[in-house]
Amino acid sequence: MSEFIEDRQRLCRVLNPIGVGNKNTPHIIVLFGGISAEREPSLLSAKNLLTSIKNHNYRITPVDMGIDVAEVLRKLNPDLVFNMLHGTYGEDGCVQGVLEILGIPYTHSGLLSSAIALDKIYSQQLFIQAGIRCPKRVIITKGQDLSIEPMEKPYVIKPVNQGSSLGVEVIFAEDDFDLNQYHFKYGDKAIIEEYISGKEIQVAVLDGKAVGTLEVVLLKEKRFNDYECKYSDGFCKHICPAELRDDVTKKIMKVAETAHNIINCRGITRAELIYNEESDKIYFLEINTHPGLTSSSFIPDILRYNDISMGDLFNILVKEAMK
Repeated sequence: MSEFIEDRQRLCRVLNPIGVGNKNTPHIIVLFGGISAEREPSLLSAKNLLTSIKNHNYRITPVDMGIDVAEVLRKLNPDLVFNMLHGTYGEDGCVQGVLEILGIPYTHSGLLSSAIALDKIYSQQLFIQAGIRCPKRVIITKGQDLSIEPMEKPYVIKPVNQGSSLGVEVIFAEDDFDLNQYHFKYGDKAIIEEYISGKEIQVAVLDGKAVGTLEVVLLKEKRFNDYECKYSDGFCKHICPAELRDDVTKKIMKVAETAHNIINCRGITRAELIYNEESDKIYFLEINTHPGLTSSSFIPDILRYNDISMGDLFNILVKEAMK
């Protein structure tokens, strides 16, 4: 992983239009890149999507987002923004707020749903209230005395507001690890989460309905499905659909739908769950309102198995946002 440091001086970069549309067809801006720590996954997702839709009957202008995004959007005056941003500023309600003010329709979840989903503390509270089983969690704060660990090992350390497994660490009982030395790289708070062993299951939810499941199997000595596994070849394989009993598949898909709908998401989301075979229990981890669409991402594989192409997904999300 080549680490990206947020550049708060980055300006928008408007790329050459693509597509076969004319001045009478809808003008769509594909907004990608941005200034978050997840810039690189967004670039990869946008490249994969744009390659798939270049022959669609729209006027499409790709825009690499910067701090002058509101000014650029006003000048380009699109009919719709296809939001391909990942992480902070693009997935947490920030750019959604800008688009609401400008009166421009946009794809994926709205402002409130986006802000809730990316906040792992607040979203879990809502999921638990809805009857969804989640791993136990403790919140730690920078400067707090952590000489006594707040939870027995093994556990997982997670930033509150990041995706793509950025900043995630798995700590096992045999590890020589001092929690007081933890670097709060992504904010002043972090989550200590109970480690649940089992099958990692991804679920695609489209328009409020679960489309299918995928199991992530690590191929190399990795503790979990980290950033490198997600965006590099050869570290994991995707089993689609996940190899589960029919009743377990139905339960997992129902949980994913409930999580999507309880916070009023729209468009496409990806739910991440763990199925522990020994206890026969399903644990919900989180929901992603802007799932990756790279060539190695989970969502394209699930959609492809269910005969939905990237072009189909683009059309579905555009039509929904245009309503």
